[in-house]
Amino acid sequence: MKHFFQEGKDSLKPTLLLLHGTGGNELDLLPVAGRVDDEASILSVRGNVSENGMPRFFRRLAEGVFDEEDLIFRTKELNDFLDEAAEKYQFNRNNIIAIGYSNGANIAASLLFHYQNALKGAILHHPMVPRRGINLPDLSGKSIFIAAGTNDPICSPLESEELQSLLKNANADVELHWENRGHQLTIDEVEAAAQWYKQKTFK
Repeated sequence: MKHFFQEGKDSLKPTLLLLHGTGGNELDLLPVAGRVDDEASILSVRGNVSENGMPRFFRRLAEGVFDEEDLIFRTKELNDFLDEAAEKYQFNRNNIIAIGYSNGANIAASLLFHYQNALKGAILHHPMVPRRGINLPDLSGKSIFIAAGTNDPICSPLESEELQSLLKNANADVELHWENRGHQLTIDEVEAAAQWYKQKTFK
């Protein structure tokens, strides 16, 4: 997978896995990562799927309608890539915090839904429920921050609350943060995520 790795100043800190939104690339979320933890290593990945020339992490059938088969395949592909990247760049595979926006948040949520040890935690900006009707792994010890918009036309408040509930029922520690905005990534929610991250004192 096309990606960018930057070694951090503190090897005990988590590696931040950056996952962009539709049409973005692996450079998009670098400023966000800098606000969350400027000493952590960064692994930023570009989605392997192209939709009318726009990079994505998995296919969709329509807006808000995921191609579930492709989602499962791409989630495994990303999880396998994390195994390889941890070996190549010598970072702790069990200490990865995902930061995803929109489509990137959806693939991060899918990692949590499918693989117990894929992530230590996640900051999900405007995610949807990746799959329904499946049993989630035990997510005890995982900390997850969800940023949602009360007027999000793509991801309704009910969807955000459903995702929070599903993750909590799998024993994850989940915080849901609301902005009175739409689907855009705002500086206020990035700051709220950074504060949450610092309170968690990830090591």
